[in-house]
Amino acid sequence: MSEQITGTAAHDAAAFPGADGVPSAPGRIWRSVDRAAHGLAADLGLYALSALFAWFTATSSTLTSHRAWGAVAVWGYAAAALAVLLQLALRRRADPVTRAWVVAGTWVAVTLVPLVAQAVARAGGASGRAQEEVLVVEASAHRLLDSGTPYLGRDGIAALPDPLLGYTPYQPGMSVFGLPRAVFGDAWWTDARIWFALVTALAVALAARLLRDGTASRDALLVRAVQAATVLPLCALTLATGGDDLPVLALCLLAFALAARDRFGWAGVAVGAAAAMKLLAWPIALVLGAYALVRGRGGRYAAGAAGLPVLTLLPALLVEPRAFLENVVLFPTGHGLVTSPAASPLLGYLIAQHVPGGRLVALALLLLGGLAVGLWLLRRPPRDAGAAALITATGLLIAIMLMPATRFGYLLYPAAFALWSLPLRPAPPGQTVRA
Repeated sequence: MSEQITGTAAHDAAAFPGADGVPSAPGRIWRSVDRAAHGLAADLGLYALSALFAWFTATSSTLTSHRAWGAVAVWGYAAAALAVLLQLALRRRADPVTRAWVVAGTWVAVTLVPLVAQAVARAGGASGRAQEEVLVVEASAHRLLDSGTPYLGRDGIAALPDPLLGYTPYQPGMSVFGLPRAVFGDAWWTDARIWFALVTALAVALAARLLRDGTASRDALLVRAVQAATVLPLCALTLATGGDDLPVLALCLLAFALAARDRFGWAGVAVGAAAAMKLLAWPIALVLGAYALVRGRGGRYAAGAAGLPVLTLLPALLVEPRAFLENVVLFPTGHGLVTSPAASPLLGYLIAQHVPGGRLVALALLLLGGLAVGLWLLRRPPRDAGAAALITATGLLIAIMLMPATRFGYLLYPAAFALWSLPLRPAPPGQTVRA
């Protein structure tokens, strides 16, 4: 990686300027946070609070898999906090590389170790060691091999003892993560979460490598962004117990990083792979597509961004289109045989449950929110990848808050995109970054 700095003032004067060169308010805020003890103060707070969250989860959660995660993760977060305290006691300047290694070790301790422990326990016959989405993804892979589609029709779903587990509310590409178990049988390493974690780690590592430029101020913000996608309890708990959202998020972050380096063809492939797994990635692909059009790379980007989801959809639509409709459209919108378990008490859910005609009201508000974001894109299209990520974070936050059926866990998407918007901003004037 090569860089040219005209002096520390060139990058200390502004944190990720906008298109007009004026320092962004989010950048100034986060630079001030990272300046406290060279970022160690914020790291200590993050790991200490996360340890408390893990302890609380281990002692009070009603879900076995969540308690098992907390019992292991609390020690990982505590070790990370101790490592930060040691650096503070030694009064050592914490460079971003050292902090990044602490993040990597913490991710292994609070995500990978409890994940593998639960996968081993599950393979040994223990119950309650995986959330329903893991079972659903693995069952969809079995169906894909048997019938050519990961979806079960309404009659087949109705015949199951638990119809909820018969629904696969994902795009066909998600079933790929269940193929190891479908092919090789029950073993800890065939657990779908193992493969969720591998794809997540690879995508986040590649994205961070693309954005790292050797400038301490910018790399410090990149460390914070990586923390948001890996070691925050919202991400670590989700990946260790269920995990299907994390590879989707990681591939989208990789797509933004590739776009920031003007590699729009590969950006389309990355976000297209995410969209082939989950419908939630489709609006992300649209926002990134708007940025590609601004840069004159729309065709190159669209080949992967639109091509991969279409290619994965075609077999399912050709084999049994009604099963696809039942699983991907009717069930998430509340018209399936059973109600979706996504019932976190956010605004859209509360409106749907407590207002006459509330579901229609919530859907209308959701549509209006989508139109507002669309108007934003038309009037002020993103001029850099960071702006595109910030628009994405805002749009997803609006959608998650207004969806009639939603989960608190989905908030990991806007949180991650908001923090990644900072290292995705262009380098300050006078600094060149390797493409």
